[in-house]
Amino acid sequence: MYYEFSVENIKCGGCAGTIMKKLNAIDGIESTDVEIEAGIVKVNGIDGLQETLLASLLKMGYPESGSIEGMAAAKAKAKSFVSCAVGKFNTDK
Repeated sequence: MYYEFSVENIKCGGCAGTIMKKLNAIDGIESTDVEIEAGIVKVNGIDGLQETLLASLLKMGYPESGSIEGMAAAKAKAKSFVSCAVGKFNTDK
């Protein structure tokens, strides 16, 4: 099954690296691609994973566009900075 999500807070290759690594670790995922400029996450995997994928993205700080507001959005943005930094660190090795 093909999934495509428009998400917030993707800023760089570090963000993309973290997203791909975490989502590819989910059972049933075949591949993940991130379009940084567009804020799009594309995933190929088994049927029935949409909620799992969205929950994982939110946990990393990349919520589906328009899905959260206020303090929840601020918390997601802070989480995304951490994910971004971790992703940059892991790709700079």
